[in-house]
Amino acid sequence: MPEPVWALHGTLSNPLSIAFVSTHPPRQCGIATFTSDLADAIVNADSSVRTWWAALDEAASSHPYGSEVQWHIRQGDPASYRAAAEQINAAPVDIVSIQHEFGLYGLWGETFTDHLTPFLQALRKPVVTTLHTVLPQPSSSVRAAVQTIGAYSEAVVAMAEVACRILVQTYGVEERKVQVIPHGVPPIQPRGRSRTKEALGLEGRTVICTFGLVDPRKGLEYMIRAMTAVVARHPDALYVIVGRTHPELVRREGESYRERLTGLVATHGLTDHVMFVDEYLELEQVIKYLLASDVYVTPYLDPNQITSGTLAYALGAGKAIVSTRYLHAVESLAGGRGLLADFHSEHSLADAVLGILDNPALKRQLEHRAYAYGRLMAWPEVGQRTLELYRRVAATGAGVVPELARVPDRLAAGRSMARTSAAGVETSAGAALLTPKGRDVS
Repeated sequence: MPEPVWALHGTLSNPLSIAFVSTHPPRQCGIATFTSDLADAIVNADSSVRTWWAALDEAASSHPYGSEVQWHIRQGDPASYRAAAEQINAAPVDIVSIQHEFGLYGLWGETFTDHLTPFLQALRKPVVTTLHTVLPQPSSSVRAAVQTIGAYSEAVVAMAEVACRILVQTYGVEERKVQVIPHGVPPIQPRGRSRTKEALGLEGRTVICTFGLVDPRKGLEYMIRAMTAVVARHPDALYVIVGRTHPELVRREGESYRERLTGLVATHGLTDHVMFVDEYLELEQVIKYLLASDVYVTPYLDPNQITSGTLAYALGAGKAIVSTRYLHAVESLAGGRGLLADFHSEHSLADAVLGILDNPALKRQLEHRAYAYGRLMAWPEVGQRTLELYRRVAATGAGVVPELARVPDRLAAGRSMARTSAAGVETSAGAALLTPKGRDVS
């Protein structure tokens, strides 16, 4: 059996070695996108850091990974989780970063069956767990799973203040363990909107955009129906839906949801006003569609959604944003950073979009405030902060929780700064999923 790649480096001392437990490209999964970006940001902050993966594979498939993937976990097989922990114990790893989404670490049924516990019980390395979903009203089985994570982790990372409060008040996770580090976004300069529209063949159009994995939870049908009212006042309006159908949905139902959406477009006579970009996009292309957008919309249907990578990207790009009132949007768009709409309501979505398109001064103000807030979530900032957390946990060792501010000082300052101005921002500018040539951050 060939020697593990990490063994070539010998026993580690000063350079920090991180084992990520996560999905990994080329698996089409938003957690894979996030973790890859996070790992890159950490290494960019300190090139001496070494990163390895315990990759989560679907029960019936595997993927052609690079040498950075040293361990494998088969979803649905609790023994596979335990075996990976024992293998990590034998490796020169300083800290384990678990990127947690319930569907990756257990099975949903009448109750949630947790498969992460065997991993945590076997592991002998310090653990930091990032929770990508925090349910405000958990079942007893979900609460127990999160409480186990809290007990075994030296720190638990949430991406929003509201998630932090829920973890402490509803789940009973020790407050000293919970850290808030926002979802990272690529550094984007919001400029060249007209130029970018021309490059994408969208010149002369008022572009409303949503990107990410297409599935019924996104509520896209409500924004499509809202376009009838939008087009009545802005005949050049075009709603661009960027992204492939969620691969799990395709496996279960094929393209039936997308077909319903295209049928809805035809029924409402919106063929010239709704465009589907049915492909996985490289980051450069995602940014182009963001920069070309006049309004960014997340018409999502789950009021408890605690994290949205696409919303974070839109903030980072300085977009005028309309969103339904899910938890992440309510927090992120506070202070005049965006407009909120009601769930399951094309009328509310249309009113909010028209409120922006009819008022150029409001549009510029929303763009300024979004960008002032979003630039503090750029990956260099998030990578540095995460690295500091991992270093402190690794230095103090398992069982000792580092003392860290729960909210990044600059981000907290940005909340008040966003209420005033972001002078100098050029506003003439225009998830789930990542493959080697494409991504989605639902």
